[in-house]
Amino acid sequence: NEITSGQLAQAYLFTGPRGIGKTSLARILSKSLNCEKRKKTEFEPCNNCKSCQAITTGNSLDLFEIDAATHTQVDKVRENIVENINFPPHGKYKIFIIDEAHMLSISAFNALLKTLEEPPEKVVFILCTTEIYKVPETIISRCQKFEFKKVNSKDVAKKLKKITLAEKIKVDDEVLNTIAIRSGGFMRDAES
Repeated sequence: NEITSGQLAQAYLFTGPRGIGKTSLARILSKSLNCEKRKKTEFEPCNNCKSCQAITTGNSLDLFEIDAATHTQVDKVRENIVENINFPPHGKYKIFIIDEAHMLSISAFNALLKTLEEPPEKVVFILCTTEIYKVPETIISRCQKFEFKKVNSKDVAKKLKKITLAEKIKVDDEVLNTIAIRSGGFMRDAES
C-alpha cells in the first residue's frame, strides 16, 4: 500500500528469526521503489528494467548493503552512509539496507540516529535484525517495524516445489514435505 500510494516511511525495521527472508524482502522492496517500469497503481517490480537488473546483480549505484556484523564501528557507518547520503540518487531513491543491524556499536547507532532524524529526501533505510532487543529504542521509534514469523511447512514445500520445477529436478512431494517439516520454518535452511 505504501508503494502504490507513494506514502513511504523513511526507515523500515524488519525483525524476526534467521533465514526467513528479511534481507530478501528488503531487496525486493528496493527494486519496487526504484523500478523504472512499475506503474503507479502497482507494487511489484518488473525485474527487467535497468534498475531491477542492477539490484539483482548487485551493481546498483542506489542500493547500499551494509553487513553490520562486519562493519560495527562508527567509522564504517560514516563511510558507508554519511559520505554517500548527500549525493542524489541515479534512480528514484537511494536505499541503505543494514543487515544484522543489532550488531552496530553504540557510537554507530548514534551516528545512524542523526541521519534517521533528518534524512535527505529520496533516501530510505531498511534495517534487518534477528535480535530486536539489542536495537536502541531511539532507532526503533524512527522506523516502521515489521515482524517476520517462521514460514509454515506447507508454504515451504510449495516454494521447494517451485524451485525444483524451475531447475528441472524431479523430487517426490513426500521428500519436499519432509524437508519442509525438518526446516523448522526457516526457508533458507529448507532451500539449502
